[in-house]
Amino acid sequence: MTGIKTTGEKKMMLFSGRAHPELAEEVAHQLGVGVVPTKAFDFANGEIYVRYQESARGADCFLIQSHTAPINKWIMEQLIMIDALKRASARSITVIVPFYGYARQDKKHRGREPISARLVADLMKTAGADRILTVDLHTDQIQGFFDGPVDHLFALPLLADYVGAKVDRSKLTVVSPDAGRVRVADRWCDRLGAPLAIVHKRRDKDVANQVTVHEVVGDVKGRICVLVDDMIDTGGTICAAADALFAHGAEDVIVTATHGVLSGPAADRLKNSKVSEFVFTDTLPTPNELELDKITVLSIAPTIARAVREVFEDGSVTSLFDEQ
Repeated sequence: MTGIKTTGEKKMMLFSGRAHPELAEEVAHQLGVGVVPTKAFDFANGEIYVRYQESARGADCFLIQSHTAPINKWIMEQLIMIDALKRASARSITVIVPFYGYARQDKKHRGREPISARLVADLMKTAGADRILTVDLHTDQIQGFFDGPVDHLFALPLLADYVGAKVDRSKLTVVSPDAGRVRVADRWCDRLGAPLAIVHKRRDKDVANQVTVHEVVGDVKGRICVLVDDMIDTGGTICAAADALFAHGAEDVIVTATHGVLSGPAADRLKNSKVSEFVFTDTLPTPNELELDKITVLSIAPTIARAVREVFEDGSVTSLFDEQ
């Protein structure tokens, strides 16, 4: 006989960067494990240092880091943490990215532009990531940018069930804020048994975050409208869409989005909006200045934890969303 046989069991370890530790702790609680203690700090010149306090040799490692502000710092920290796991002889490295940075730069609109979403995927692969687990990518094709398995999770069941339990479904209309979200809005319609409306908009290609709403396609008069989007950044698009719905006779407007980026003027826009409720998940931390009564944050941790368990146990992540 040649070689050596081992009878050791698989070992799962959960690691977290510093961007959104609260979400990592909640995922760990759902899994019944602890987050691996990690020493991480910035040098005076801004360079990042990371060292794990436990051995990762032979373990299936799951590293969670959401790309919140300052986004470039946290992406770099995640790359360094991946590299540290690779050099620590981890058996596998699954990168959990609840919010994938640069996802809006997924194609070239004009010449001499980058495809930054592809660059982020390349960086993760080069650093040593074997698998990516993420939530509601801005566009589905980003999955093809990574040369390896990508588990694409959806917040739709969580958000739709919350809204469906709150409102009179006979008066509910699902609204897509633009043509790009129609497919997602259709899934909402199927789940809630509601009709669809679309807000037609035109964006100024030379001015960032500048949107002009033109018209509403569909019947929204006297209806409770739920605007569905993947992310809200400065709030300009979604607040303009809500104003258009009210102008067309909507009784009430609820806004839902998986990712509450909420940068720049978002705080003032949400506070001053006629929207009755904004519903987000906690893929990103909510800024302190936006702790308003009309903002509801739902936990995505159970969804991520179930997916992590399926990956670790060689199960089916797709089965979590088969009912869609």
